[in-house]
Amino acid sequence: MTRDLPDYVCACGRSSVPSAGRWRCDCGGTLDLAPVPLAWNPRAGDHSLWRYRDAIAVPGRELSLGEGMTPLVDAALDGEPGVRLKLEYASPTGSFKDRGAVMLVALARLLGADRLVADSSGNAGTAVAAYAARAGVPAEIFVPAGTSEKKLHQIRGHGARVTVVEGTREDTARAAAGHVERTGAFYASHVYNPYFYEGTKTYAFELFEQLGGRVPDTVVLPAGNGTLVIGAHLGFAALREAGLSGRVPRIVAVQAERCAPVAAAFAAGRAEVAPVAAGPTVAEGIAIAAPARGARILAAVRDTGGAVVTVSEQEVAGSHAALAARGLWVEPTAAVAYAAVRRLRAEGSPYAEGEVVAPLCGSGLKASL
Repeated sequence: MTRDLPDYVCACGRSSVPSAGRWRCDCGGTLDLAPVPLAWNPRAGDHSLWRYRDAIAVPGRELSLGEGMTPLVDAALDGEPGVRLKLEYASPTGSFKDRGAVMLVALARLLGADRLVADSSGNAGTAVAAYAARAGVPAEIFVPAGTSEKKLHQIRGHGARVTVVEGTREDTARAAAGHVERTGAFYASHVYNPYFYEGTKTYAFELFEQLGGRVPDTVVLPAGNGTLVIGAHLGFAALREAGLSGRVPRIVAVQAERCAPVAAAFAAGRAEVAPVAAGPTVAEGIAIAAPARGARILAAVRDTGGAVVTVSEQEVAGSHAALAARGLWVEPTAAVAYAAVRRLRAEGSPYAEGEVVAPLCGSGLKASL
């Protein structure tokens, strides 16, 4: 079965065959997948992301909770047309992380893994726990202290073991990686395992179909570890390279003002991201002080002529309230992209011209202000 899986590749030039124990290169670098041409053959009768199974590197459709094909609605932003919101919180576990989690758990099962480990500030952990339960594979989720109790309750409800780590989000990732090295468990990391992006790239495919075979002018996306930025860029680029779309939308990546390492690197014109000292923020889901794929986020944004912007705590709170007043109940992190859209539109920014789409990534039933 692994013959059907593309190899892992690393910027150092090494390649390796996917295996249950492989999660980074021997050089210590992050892994990507060897590129393959897009096979565009959406399955009309399938309304999950597996409708794109011919374009996904994980073979088959053996695992699903009905993830994908989330609604796209008009934002009705101050009466201005052209802003749409993709309701990712309508995913089975309440966040867009389901897109990647189903790929990792399906991959783990293909590779014969008998237990999973993940680290998360909440949403990725709940997604991995849910799909692991669906697959019948034990899971342990490492989370930082201070993670929303609602998210912890959800993880435990799916039968996963929770290990709370005192310290930062980066401390949590190190604890999980160390546990993986000691136990040989499959590391279902939404940061390190590139198969996660096989799921998040379907965000772009769905938008293309929902907009009638075209792409928007701009997509505004939250960016912590950049899993949606990277995945969306992969998907839109694949559509362009296949000749289905003439361009890739501008990507505007959004960070919380109090934890914005990618924004700082973008503003300074750097290709690499330096760690920052993170301050407290209600946008806990993107409070990543040292993103492992920071350079990849920057490259994706620059390839599209986009930008990296920040939003304040007050802007997040105001946008959270504005969304609720429109019937959309999201967690604080999920209001980040919308906050950026509101500001860019108010400023008359060229990044907000034309048709703009932003996701609402997580349900307000998971965390609240």
